[in-house]
Amino acid sequence: MSQNDVKDPVEKQGNNSNEIDTNEEIDKQEILEKYDKQSKIRDLDNRKFIFWTLFIIAALYSVYHLWIQFNPMPALQQRSIHVAIGLALIFLIYPTFASQNRSKVPFYDWILFGLSFFSSYYILTEYTAIVTERGGIPNTMDIIVGIMTVLLILEAARRVTGLILPVFALIFLSYPFFSHMDFLPMRLMTREFDLGDIFGQLYLTTEGLYSTAIGASVSFIFLFILFGAFLQKSGLGQFFNDIAMALAGHRQGGPAKVATVSSGFMGSINGAAVANTVSTGSFTIPLMKKIGYNKNFAGAVEASSSVGGQVLPPIMGASAFIMAETTGINYGTIALAALIPAVLYYLAVIMQVHYRAGKQGLKGIPKADLPRVREVLKERGHLLIPIIGLIVMLFQNMPVGRAAFWTIVLTIVVASLRKATRMGPRDVMDALVLGARQSLAVMIACAVVGIIIGVVSLTSFGTVMTSSIQSLGAGSLFLTLFFTMLASMLLGMGLPSIPAYIITATMAAPALSEFGIPVLVAHMFVFYFGIFANVTPPVALAAFAGAGVSGGNPMITGFQALKLSLAGFIIPYLFVFDPTLLMIDTTGVATNATEFGLPPMMDVLLVVTTAIIGIVALSAALEGFFHTFINPFLRIVLLTGALLSVVPSLTTDVIGLSLVAIILAMNFIQARKKNEKLA
Repeated sequence: MSQNDVKDPVEKQGNNSNEIDTNEEIDKQEILEKYDKQSKIRDLDNRKFIFWTLFIIAALYSVYHLWIQFNPMPALQQRSIHVAIGLALIFLIYPTFASQNRSKVPFYDWILFGLSFFSSYYILTEYTAIVTERGGIPNTMDIIVGIMTVLLILEAARRVTGLILPVFALIFLSYPFFSHMDFLPMRLMTREFDLGDIFGQLYLTTEGLYSTAIGASVSFIFLFILFGAFLQKSGLGQFFNDIAMALAGHRQGGPAKVATVSSGFMGSINGAAVANTVSTGSFTIPLMKKIGYNKNFAGAVEASSSVGGQVLPPIMGASAFIMAETTGINYGTIALAALIPAVLYYLAVIMQVHYRAGKQGLKGIPKADLPRVREVLKERGHLLIPIIGLIVMLFQNMPVGRAAFWTIVLTIVVASLRKATRMGPRDVMDALVLGARQSLAVMIACAVVGIIIGVVSLTSFGTVMTSSIQSLGAGSLFLTLFFTMLASMLLGMGLPSIPAYIITATMAAPALSEFGIPVLVAHMFVFYFGIFANVTPPVALAAFAGAGVSGGNPMITGFQALKLSLAGFIIPYLFVFDPTLLMIDTTGVATNATEFGLPPMMDVLLVVTTAIIGIVALSAALEGFFHTFINPFLRIVLLTGALLSVVPSLTTDVIGLSLVAIILAMNFIQARKKNEKLA
């Protein structure tokens, strides 16, 4: 199916930022396919029957998810249909191997296509017998179809995500077959399981393939991916680029700030870090290089900004809805909790690119070459209305799925207000197909994670993992956090962010709850490290994609992105030790404002203020520049003060802020004297 999901976010339109000549041509699809397995799809434009078959099925797939918001089905049936149609689409869209002829579908993929539908047809026709008559004991046919469905899911995952996720699932799947054997350590041993136990759990219940992960995919995630597709078709990506250019393009290091802002917003909506790095980066990276940024740094800015979008409300790349489903916590609470840490992260990235520009004497783009804010808002500002409407609906506690449905409707209506954004019937159909296509990677990842969840639930392996992490931590909260961080990052390096989060949330997050850490804090902790593994060498896929666009060295770009994203590795520790940062505990572990006769919200204000000062100082220390260059010794002192400032303690705040104030004041005076001499 010919679906190049990476469109140039900038189209020629009038006298605005789009006319800036970057003088560079890159093959975006080639870069995407190198670093993003799910972009390697068949090109079936010349096979009209297959193309239109896929077009119709994909459109109906989207319509199905809209329909069930008002006509829900039993969970097992609803989720099996979601998986079956997704599998069928995968076997027609994705080639068996990357080197295979992509212009046709081999006969065996048509067989897999049919078997995919049969996996759900069996549940639909046998549902009453499965639920009421067999008493949880699967018959032979149940087991056969269950095994077939598991194999289909593993093969589909291999095509879409690569080998790591299905191999990881196979390792878990093998465990109950020998978990009763004597050669295992006592703590890993279980009772003996037969095929009925294993595949009955995986296929016939909502604790296996059709677990809460797939439940979130069918009920929430699909619709928000579809919403993102409608926004993409309406031109929101161009709006984010243009408004960022209008606001920041002329400032010191402007193009890098544009990349940070636009990529952050787009990343929040679609959660596609690698795709965002390539699509938005194809415009912003050449501009960054043009004003003087090093190619490695330019690629790193785009990568760190795109990855961070997954922790930025309101949508957080749909991960907020997985977290809500997993923890049972209201979406509004999660989005509000994520806000301050996300703002701090983006502040750190923006300040680093600002200080880098100051250090190198880089300017912005002349205002004459940039769009005007008023013109951008007039032309496309109305596209923000659906996002605002979504936030209002969610905070009014409207069911998430229905909020997404009405937001999609609102997007179509609002887009029609201007000719440049108006969506005709074909645009709507294209958006339905694009949303279905983009949802497949998440669907299959959630289905494979269901295998892991099913095995963990069947064997109580999660309890073993939790106790193992606690044993490694030796009763120390900091060590337990450290080992949980390593586990989350290792999973995040090899897996997409959503399955990495679900796995760590299932097995690692419970270890933190033993220390009295609130559930949301523990889940946010593992989520952060799974996300930022995308910019952590040696497997920093988003950074490597950024290097592909910039022409830089992948590993150097990866370490630059890691440096830019450093705040993302510090912030999770801060909100564990003081949940005030998440606005879920305004009594204040560190400051306890009520003891001083102040309102509880002062805790939030104090923590945020010291964190902002610390983040700004951290950025200056990392770049070695504030108003002028900072010598190595003073950089170390400033870095120490910055870290102490963000630690949630009154004593460390006083010491840290004092060090920061002294060093920055000295630097300001030094810069003024230098300017006076030059004058």
